[in-house]
Amino acid sequence: MTYLFILTGYAALLIAFGVIFSRRVRKSGDFFVAGRELNAGLIFSTLLAANIGAGSTVGATGLGYRDGLSAWWWVGSAGIGSLILAFTVGPRIWRIARDNNLYTVGDYLEFRYNRTMRGLVAALLWFGSLAILAGQLIAMEQIFKVTAGLSRIAGCLLAAAVITAYFAAGGLHATARINVIQLIVKLSGFTLALIFLLTAAGGWGVIRAGVLADAGAPDAERYFNLMGGGLSGALGYIALLTPSFIVSPGLLQKLFGARDESAVRRGVGLNALGLLAFAIIPVLMGVIARSQFPDLENREMALPSLLKGALPVWLGGLLLGALFSAELSAADAVLFMLTTSLGKDLYKTYIRPDADDKSLLRVSRLTAVGCGAIGAGLAVWLTSVISALKIFYTLLAAALLLPLIFGLYSRRVTARAALAATLVSVAVTFALELQTEGRGYAGLPALIWGTLAGMVATVLLIATSKLTRRDSKHNH
Repeated sequence: MTYLFILTGYAALLIAFGVIFSRRVRKSGDFFVAGRELNAGLIFSTLLAANIGAGSTVGATGLGYRDGLSAWWWVGSAGIGSLILAFTVGPRIWRIARDNNLYTVGDYLEFRYNRTMRGLVAALLWFGSLAILAGQLIAMEQIFKVTAGLSRIAGCLLAAAVITAYFAAGGLHATARINVIQLIVKLSGFTLALIFLLTAAGGWGVIRAGVLADAGAPDAERYFNLMGGGLSGALGYIALLTPSFIVSPGLLQKLFGARDESAVRRGVGLNALGLLAFAIIPVLMGVIARSQFPDLENREMALPSLLKGALPVWLGGLLLGALFSAELSAADAVLFMLTTSLGKDLYKTYIRPDADDKSLLRVSRLTAVGCGAIGAGLAVWLTSVISALKIFYTLLAAALLLPLIFGLYSRRVTARAALAATLVSVAVTFALELQTEGRGYAGLPALIWGTLAGMVATVLLIATSKLTRRDSKHNH
């Protein structure tokens, strides 16, 4: 009951802040891009809070439990992608968004290509975004189950209700400021918990010996090696996660709210450093869980098991708040992406192009509620945080990486070529994923082959277009 009281009290506090900040939301620009007034500190906190979510906590701890130190590459690859975003794509797309009053990545795709490109990518990402929202809710449900004894359905519904309530009230204005609170709670909770666990266990040497003493102990050389999964393992994480953290609409649209280009560079850069440093914390906690609970049937119960069985109540409560913050902040980023895309890319673009600002704001808030409900339903159906996130990251990179990068750095790529790049990349990636059951081909992940195929299709279309124009001029 103590943990349930902590959860409900903290949830009520976040919802109250959302209602308070909602008073600053008077038009859709406030809801979508926070009036374009976020400084570097708020960009840093809202991005890092969004990036430390279910995959970076419950999921990464589970990977650490199974794979050891090589699980660092799961969150570390996100940090690498964020570094690239800070100094290349981020500032460039921010300038375009500011100069043309763009609110969403869909706005950019229509501006650079055409409405068809906008609709195609939006439709693909809606499905992937619902999967990652479900992943955050699954992680929260697992926490509720261990700490408060809630059923799967009750846990998913409670998690969805909290995130929907404060996001629908205040949009980016609210979430950017609530993320500051969440980030402080999660960083202090995880840091103090790791220090306590290392100290209570008697140090790293004792933990290592405990892992190796189990009858089903892993190979020490692989388990305690950052490259224990081999080059292909590290490359698989880099291929899956690095592109996603460069082109994710949920992250890019938060950047659209920056007050200036310097805020983008500094805010995103600090977020990248934060991810690279944080990446080792859940991995070490996973190894500690392996030494204390060697027989877990579900590796993603490693972190909830530590919370309930290895920490004093006061620290368990703080870590519980940190976990809750992590999943909520990541979930509100996904809900932000879904809501703004559906409001602008579907409603405003196709259903009611003449909709006024108040109608767009109202529809965006209603969409947030609907997406929260659908996400809760998917969370009940899906079973694993990591499996849900892999669906999203794979689809995101396959659909959006090439058209976004081509659009920013080449004027030769037409809308037709961009459409071909997206369709070929998605088709080849998922065909190989199914055929190889996620193992990739010739040592390379399916996503790399899909991206290469999309690039080849783009080059061929551009070359064909040039030849056609040349022949046309010659005939005339």
